[in-house]
Amino acid sequence: MTTGTRTRLAPGERREQLLALGVDLLATRSLDELTIDVLAETGGVSRGLLYHYFGGKQGFHEAVVRYAAADLVRQTAPPEKGEPLEQLLASLTAYVDYVIANQAGYRSLVRAAAGGSEVLREIYDETFELLGDRFFTTAGPAMMSDSPANRLMVRGWQRLAEEIVLAWCENRAGLSREQLVQTIAAALPALVEVTA
Repeated sequence: MTTGTRTRLAPGERREQLLALGVDLLATRSLDELTIDVLAETGGVSRGLLYHYFGGKQGFHEAVVRYAAADLVRQTAPPEKGEPLEQLLASLTAYVDYVIANQAGYRSLVRAAAGGSEVLREIYDETFELLGDRFFTTAGPAMMSDSPANRLMVRGWQRLAEEIVLAWCENRAGLSREQLVQTIAAALPALVEVTA
C-alpha cells in the first residue's frame, strides 16, 4: 500500500528495487506475463522510468533473469562446513524450495532458455555451469574428483534434478519434499560410481 509520498532513491538503488520487484512478480507469472505495464502498475512507477533503466521489454526480461539467476546461486550455496553429502543435501533442499516458491517464473525461464532468446540461454547456461562447478570447488572437501566423466555425470544429474523437481511441483506423486530431496541426492553418487 502506498502512502502517497515517494522516496527519492539513487539510480542504482531504484534499479535494484525494480529488479527485486520483477523477481517477486516472476514467482507467480511466466516471463511472458511479466511486462513493463505490470511492473509499472505494481511498482507505482512510470513506464518511462522502466524504459530508462531497461530500454524495453527484452532488456527488462534479461535484467530480471540475471538478477533471479544470481539470487538462485546465492540461495542455494552449500554450507562452508560439513561433509560433502550434507553440503549436497543443504544445497539441493534450498534449490527445491526455490523452485517451489517460484514455480511459474522458473518454469518459464527453463522454457525460454530452451527456445527463447540467445541471451536468456546464455544466462541459463552460465548459471547451470556455476551450480555444477560447486561439486568440484566447495570450501570443504570436494564432492568428487574433477574429471571430464564426473563433469558429464553432474551435468546430466542437474538436468535430471531440474526435470524431476518441476514434474513434482505439478504432481507430487506421493513423495514428500524430504523424500524428493533424498531421492535426487542419492542419484548423483550412483551416477558417478558407474564411471569410477
